Amino acid sequence: MKSFCGVLMAMLLIASTALAETKDTRKQEERLQDSGQVMSEVLNMPDSIPQHVLDRTKCVVVIPSVRKAAFVVGASYGRGAMVCRTGENFTGPWGAPSMMALEGGSFGLQAGVEATDFVFLIMNESGASSLLRSKVKLGGDVSAAAGPLGRSAEADTDAFMRTEILTYSRTRGIFAGASLEGSTLRPDKDANEALYGERINPRYIVLGPGPAAPAAANQLLAMLEKASPRAANA
Repeated sequence: MKSFCGVLMAMLLIASTALAETKDTRKQEERLQDSGQVMSEVLNMPDSIPQHVLDRTKCVVVIPSVRKAAFVVGASYGRGAMVCRTGENFTGPWGAPSMMALEGGSFGLQAGVEATDFVFLIMNESGASSLLRSKVKLGGDVSAAAGPLGRSAEADTDAFMRTEILTYSRTRGIFAGASLEGSTLRPDKDANEALYGERINPRYIVLGPGPAAPAAANQLLAMLEKASPRAANA
């Protein structure tokens, strides 16, 4: 009898663990889908990221639906995904996503608990390498600035090209450059493990050799490929 009970408990434990893992995987897939939807809506806005800037971008980080109320507790943060151009010097097609976490309490979010989406453009290899390696503080470990908008910004983008990360926010349908100095971005290794089923270095995921992009990332990658299939010379 004791033996039977032990086997039963072990089976229940295995089933419970498998269920939790499946739930966590679905959560990451939903975040990827939300990131793709945000990128689609942002790139289809009339006053969006200048093409000149997007074509020089090495990587993009999307953090959907961050809420001001969530940051009342310091341990709360937003989660999303980072995708980079593959190949030498980040000049190839967009690759598999690495999950990311945004932390900090001074995001200047608007309208109480209104959800805010964040988009980060990583403009050079130094910024990309720093993000893929460890947690970075915006405006501290890496230079950051509110990103330009619209075609009229093209003449002024040379100064932005010297910045490692350009930051944007969208609240209530309004897309604008955002100041996020003091906030931090880092690879979410636990989320990556849940998504890919194993512990993988974020750099290997993004730049290879790593796993293929999950189906949940299809919209995000398709929008970036359509909007900027080739990298421009910096």
